[in-house]
This record gives sequence, C-alpha cells and structure tokens, in this order.
Amino acid sequence: MTPPIELPMAAPAVADPEVLEPRVPESAEVRRFRVDGMDCAACAKTVQKTVAAIEGIASAEVSFGTATMFVAGDAPDAAVLRAVSRAGYRAQPSDRAAAQDAAPFWRRDVRAVSTSASVALLVLAAAASLVSAPRAVAEPLYLLSMAVGGWSIALAAWGALLRRSLDMNVLMALAAVGAVGIGAYAEGAWVLVLFAVGTGLEAMALERSRRSVRALMDLAPAQARVLVDGREQVVGVDAVAVGDHVVVRPGERLPLDGTVADGSSSVDQAPITGESVPVDKQPGDTVFAGTLNTTGALTITVSRASADSTLSRVAALVEDAQGSRAPAERFIDQFARVYTPLVFLTALLVATVPLAFGGELDTWTYRALALLIVACPCSLVISVPVAVVSAIGAAAHRGIVIKGGAALEELARVDLVALDKTGTLTLGLPQLRTIAPAEGVTEDEALALMAAVEARSEHPLAAAIRRAAREHDLDIDPVEDFESLPGRGAQAHVGDRALWAGGPRLASEQTGRDVPALAKLHEAGQTALALGEGDRLLATFGLADQPRPEAAELVAQLRASGVARVVMLTGDAEPVARAVAQDADVDEWRAGLLPEDKLSAVTDLQDQGHVVAMVGDGVNDAPALAAARVGVAMGAAGSDVALQSADLALMSDRLDRLPEAIDLARRARSIMRVNVIASLAVKGVFVLLAPFGLVTLVLAVAADMGMSLAVTLNAMRLLRGTHTKTAAAPEPVVEAVEEPCADACCAAPGADAASTTTSR
Repeated sequence: MTPPIELPMAAPAVADPEVLEPRVPESAEVRRFRVDGMDCAACAKTVQKTVAAIEGIASAEVSFGTATMFVAGDAPDAAVLRAVSRAGYRAQPSDRAAAQDAAPFWRRDVRAVSTSASVALLVLAAAASLVSAPRAVAEPLYLLSMAVGGWSIALAAWGALLRRSLDMNVLMALAAVGAVGIGAYAEGAWVLVLFAVGTGLEAMALERSRRSVRALMDLAPAQARVLVDGREQVVGVDAVAVGDHVVVRPGERLPLDGTVADGSSSVDQAPITGESVPVDKQPGDTVFAGTLNTTGALTITVSRASADSTLSRVAALVEDAQGSRAPAERFIDQFARVYTPLVFLTALLVATVPLAFGGELDTWTYRALALLIVACPCSLVISVPVAVVSAIGAAAHRGIVIKGGAALEELARVDLVALDKTGTLTLGLPQLRTIAPAEGVTEDEALALMAAVEARSEHPLAAAIRRAAREHDLDIDPVEDFESLPGRGAQAHVGDRALWAGGPRLASEQTGRDVPALAKLHEAGQTALALGEGDRLLATFGLADQPRPEAAELVAQLRASGVARVVMLTGDAEPVARAVAQDADVDEWRAGLLPEDKLSAVTDLQDQGHVVAMVGDGVNDAPALAAARVGVAMGAAGSDVALQSADLALMSDRLDRLPEAIDLARRARSIMRVNVIASLAVKGVFVLLAPFGLVTLVLAVAADMGMSLAVTLNAMRLLRGTHTKTAAAPEPVVEAVEEPCADACCAAPGADAASTTTSR
C-alpha cells in the first residue's frame, strides 16, 4: 500500500487530483465508476494514470477511500473498463455496481476464487513437503499455487511498471520471483498466497466501511404509488415529478421528500436525523425519502426529485467526505515517499555489498528480499484513511454529516464551542409569558384584542400572540384598515375601536410618556409589547423564546467531552441573553451581536489560541460558521444552505448530537495514532532485523499483511453501535404559515439575526 515511486519518463506525469485542481473541461461528460480490487492508495494512483492515458479522456480521478472513479471525456465505457482490467483491477459503471453486488461471490470476485484455490494448492504442496515427497511433486504445486493466487498481483504489478510506478504489488512480485530464483519455492509461494489472502481480507473489511454509506441509499424504494385521477399508479421514483401526490401505506418507506397532504402517522426518521423514536406527522409536516411510515397511511406532496432528496444529498456528501484526505494522511504519504525508496535502496545494498567481501549470493539475496517486503509501508499508509472512512460512515448513521477528513481532525481538537442562542439553546419559538392588563380590562379581553390587531402581521411575535389566543380558545374579531408600522408595530380597527400594538417606541409615541412596565419586562429578559387605544395603554405583554429543557445538560455533556469553554453568541439584548445563559450554565455570553459581530467574536476567540466550533443555523450565521475551525449547522435536514455551508451538519434539531460527534472524532484520532505508532514500530523492528537474517520471507509478509489487517479492524471499531440511538427530544409545533418579516425591526441593532424575540 505504498505510494508509487515516480521513475523517469518522457511524458509529463498526471497531476495528483487530491493536491491540484482537476483538469476537467466544463463541456466534458463526467461519468462515475466503481473500482474493485484496490488495496492501497498506490493502486488508486495506478488506475488513475492508466485511465488518464486513454485517448479521449480529459481527466480521471480515483478515490481509494470510496473505491470510486470519476472520468471526464468522450472515450467509451468499454475502453475505460479494458484499461482498468489491464492494470489488474475491475471497474463497473456505478449504475451497474448494485446489480453486481447481488451476484454470487464466485461471479462477483474472481480474485477471491483464485485466492481460495491458491490456498488449497499451497496446503497440498506443504503436505507433500511434510511427507518428504520428491521435489518434482512439491515444487510444481508451489509454482501452481503462485500462478493461481498471484496472477492478479502480477497483472497489477505490470500495470504499475508501465506507468513508471513502484507499488506494493511490484514489491511482492519481485520478492516472489527472487525467492524462486534462489530456489526458495515454498517461501515464494507463501509470500504471494499470504499477500493475496491478506489483501482479500483487508478489502472485505474496507468494503464493509464503504457500504455503511451505500446502505443509506438502499433505504429509499425504487418505486412509488402516484395518485393519477384519484387512482394509484406504481411508477419508478425517477418518473415522479415535483408536485405529484404519492401514497405511502403503513410499514412502507417513503420514496421521496415532500410534505404531508393527507393522513397522520408516526415516521421513523433514523436514517436522516438519527432519532430512534418515531416522530408524529400531520398535514403540512415535512417528510424525507428513506424514512419508515409506521402506523397510518399518508398522502405526500412531492417537494424534491429523487436525485435531489435529502437522503441522496446526504449520501453523496458523506461519500465525497470519505474520499477526502485528512492532513495526517498527507503527512504519512510524504513520509512513505521517503521511506519506501530508502528501504528499497538499502535492500539493493544488502544484496550486493556483502558479495564484494565474500558473502554468499543466496544468503544475502534472501535477506534483501525480506527487506524488500518490509519496504512496503502498507499498514502505515492505510492507517488513517480507513479510520476516516469508518468514522464518517458511523457519524452518518447517527444523523451527523462530517464533511471530510480535515473536518474530522479539527473536530477532535475543538476546545471551545460557540453557540448561537436562537434555535440552539432555545427552540426559536417565542412564547407569551406575562399579561398585565390595565384597570377595567381582563386578560382574555386584552389577549383577544391584541390577537385581532396582529391577525394580519407576519412578524413571529404576532404569531406567538395568535397561538396564545388559540390556546385560550378566544374568539378573534375581524379587523379593518390594518397597517404595518415598520420597526414599531401595527395598527388596525377592531369593530369601532382604533387600536395599536407594538414595542416601547410605539407605546411612547402613542401615550406621550415612557412605560415603566415595559422596561421591567425588558430587564427580566422578556420582549415587551404594548396594546393601546389612542393615548390609553390597555395592556402590556411579555414574550420570550422557549429555552430547551435539556440545554444545561447538553452544555455539561460538551464539557464532559473535553470542551474547555462554552460561549453563547446572540443578537438579543443583554437581559435576554443573560437569562438564557444562566439557565444553560454557559461560561460566557456576548449579546447584541449582528452577523458581522459574531464573525468578529469567533475570530477573537481563535486569536486567543482556541480551536473553535461555531454552532448556528447555517443561514444567518454563515459568516461565523465559515470563520470557525469547525462550522456546525443545526437542524440541517432538508436545508440546502445548512448542508453546504458547514463542516459538520447535525441533521436533527438536537444539540446532543454535537458531544457525540466530538467524542467520535476524538476516538477516531486516537485510533489513527495507535495505528500509525504500531505500524511504525513493526516496520522499524523488521528493518533492523532483516539484514541480520532474523526475518524470513514468510514472517515479513505475514507481519506486513497482518499489521494492515489489524489497523483496518481497529479502525472498524468506530462502526460499532451505528444503529444505537438516543431518545429524540419532542419537536415544537410551529405555525406553518408564519415567516420572518422584512420590517426594519428585524434588522435593528440588538436584534438577533436568527431570532425573532426583538421588541417592535
């Protein structure tokens, strides 16, 4: 699994797609293939260079982490598949790969069959040697086992040499040929067969990690029941258009994203949000493809095409992230580019220098061959990418999208979390807390009049007043002559009464004096509103965002995960911020921040030496999310902006996923370190022992492949419990028709850009 050593060649080398921008013309058709049989990053380089050399191919990019290849150009698929086959690997267009997975293994993977046959032949050869059979019997069996098990290795080695590269297949092939050359048939056979078995087992383990994400796409049905003129018609999901109505029966998975048009049910959203408890769905609620309808029949109005569903976008993002390179991986590749040729040259010296001093050719050639095998840093090079693939796949099953190996490493280093208030520590849903009617006015009368004035307002505070009136079963009189007063409030006629409603500014204008009751509400951390008629104050109202009941516990979980400080950043006024911060037990809060102020706050915290993770909604907090070392978008399910703008997307509207993500990232980093240290230790020991004849060829290849398999299995521990979920927090019922207004009040200084709890 060593990166290739570039040998001199006349033609310019193809650019490394993970270092340089790919040269893909905008007009070129980009096709996607799945490549099987790659055991290391060097194999991916060989495939990439082989395909890039085809006439008509503008660019080829191969990801070892995801076993995928993107090809731009007009060369036919058949030419691409033949080139990959000549290089010793197998490729299929992505749309055929799923069908190939369903085939029996002897048809799906010829290499596995040949490896099994070579093991059987090797056992026969070893048995013949144990019973002292003639050499004419044992040696042909050894050679046959090498041919059967090593043909794919030889083919891959030949492909690498044609591309002027020196990879693990070349090293193993040279070691086997050298062993035969000095008459060590048995050890040559053991080298190739053990290598074939080891790479096969390693490939199986890697494929399990890769399939952890592919399994997400299998959750969405291939067909849907579409209502056409009142009758159900079964069609492929690709044929369903946005706006069509789809029927989903109990026990079926939803085929597409949409909103509930009719019916009610509980839907298991675990594939998208990681929630283990089904969520009740009513008409108007959003639902996602791949989720499971559990109890009632639903009619869904399709909102996204199949290729654009949340499930498809999440799977694509996660697969791209698995194929990304972590900083540690790049460092290891640089180390391997020095280590491999250095040990290779040392092996040449071991094979030649002692001969000048009377050394035996067979003895020193054998030791050089052992050192040649050690020159392949298989386990070292794979130690980081397999951990990245496993961690990102495990996170996806928990409803957490980590956007690449670099984001995973940064997340493991986070020591300060900055939280937006609204929608993060609070539910983002203003709620009426207090009513103080004037003398001669009842609470119900004041609330009914206030709701009437606010009936046509789009402001979220008005929505909170209307919800409170509905909860009290109050009758709302019709209004006339409604007029919005931007930045101040609204006024309207209710019956024969001319009423106004708004914040302290409007109350002062209408009454001609300051209203102390409004100031007291503000000091108590509530947004203050007033209702009046002419210059008479009828009532004051105090509203506040609903704090998440689990906020303090979640902040404690962040500290338990190793986060040293938790800071709240909000655009709300100081009293509101202080009340929420004290309830949530954060270490520090900063209030009255506009989006650019949050950006400055994040930059300031990072200038103090902290590794900051900024948690926001992915829209108004986009500048701060981009500036933070790790940008975390809350409640990203169904949101294009949130999915694209952050390094980490929590699909559900639950902050408790963040401590899980940090813990997973730190476990992944720990596994990477253990893998790298163990690999270096094994390589170091064998490099020192091989020249002294203390390492046999069999022991060298067994240690090399055994270590590679060990680091792979160690990294796969991250996949444990990917289907274990915690209970979901209840979601608030939000009035579907309410939208944030564009009044000046929403953008006034002191207003939270993501909040609606600002005085009007």
